[in-house]
Amino acid sequence: MSLQQLNFDGLRNLAPLSWSPGARINLLHGANGSGKTSALEGIHVLGMGRSFRTRQLKNVIQSELPHMTLYGRLSGEPGVTLGVRRFRAQRELELRLQGDKDVRLASLVETLPLQLINPDAFRLLEGSPAGRREFLDWGVFHVKHSFLDAWKRAKRALKHRNALLRHGRISGQDLAPWEQELAKWGTQMDALRREWFDAFLPVFDETLKGLLPLPGLTVHYARGWDKKRALDEVLEEARVSDKQMGFTQQGPQRADLRIRFNKLPAIEVLSRGQQKLVVSALKLAQGRFLERSTQRHCVYLVDDLPAELDGRHRQRFCQLLEEMQCQAFITSVEPSALKGHWQSTTPVEMFHVKQDEYGIGRLLPDG
Repeated sequence: MSLQQLNFDGLRNLAPLSWSPGARINLLHGANGSGKTSALEGIHVLGMGRSFRTRQLKNVIQSELPHMTLYGRLSGEPGVTLGVRRFRAQRELELRLQGDKDVRLASLVETLPLQLINPDAFRLLEGSPAGRREFLDWGVFHVKHSFLDAWKRAKRALKHRNALLRHGRISGQDLAPWEQELAKWGTQMDALRREWFDAFLPVFDETLKGLLPLPGLTVHYARGWDKKRALDEVLEEARVSDKQMGFTQQGPQRADLRIRFNKLPAIEVLSRGQQKLVVSALKLAQGRFLERSTQRHCVYLVDDLPAELDGRHRQRFCQLLEEMQCQAFITSVEPSALKGHWQSTTPVEMFHVKQDEYGIGRLLPDG
């Protein structure tokens, strides 16, 4: 599966774009601010419904325009089509899948599996557990089809329990039904997460070894509550302290991946280059595991590949990407940093994103 056609209109500083990318490796180069990252951002919004650069999606709409429209067609006969439209004056996204308006965002995410590797990817190590939970749940969602329903039901139960905790004088009888719901679906989420993680970990170890052998690096899944106790028991016992705090302190919403090197937090020990390679290994392993589990392929968005990586490690990264037979979109300021890493049999397309005198970026075939 690959993106065969992309049409973007009203996206940041890019001119209206009609683009037929290559099925494998697409290299984008151009000066800072020309629109390279915006092209990747458009693909990200198309497949994820959100930007990786801003929380306010209205900021992605080109100045003075009322809306942006993003369209993509995937390879195949007939090709699957996806669409996203966002009006500046509205918060809601208009989504399309095969022309159908009655579609949920989860359907787009499932249709176009994306992995992003950019300068902010370090947050997977140094940021809050929320980012690592998102990484974990992306993998489970694409492999375990019952996960989304369990996640939604647990989220609903958690929302109601937290609302009751903040209400003031609430009895255990009021809390009990939602605790039972949260315990049931949270326990199911944990089982699916653990099953996925146990199968994913060897793929990650193999991928990291191909990039940068780090024998002392470990990744541990923490479910978010005492591993020796049932969740319903934990929730009941924590009622008093949870009421004082005003929220549920333990449960699947507290799950995390703990990444350590020689038993110390990896973020405190590894160099920036080593950190990027560990994050890259995690992201590449997601795609490799998805392929092995479902025979589906990720689309990779790699922004500023040369950042923090020397030539030798860029070469290793590109080799792993080639082995996966996936489609990738890779940016760099200097075109020379993108060349020379690919086998002659790998289809590679190069594009120049050039800014005109009015600050509008145009994507042009290069060579």
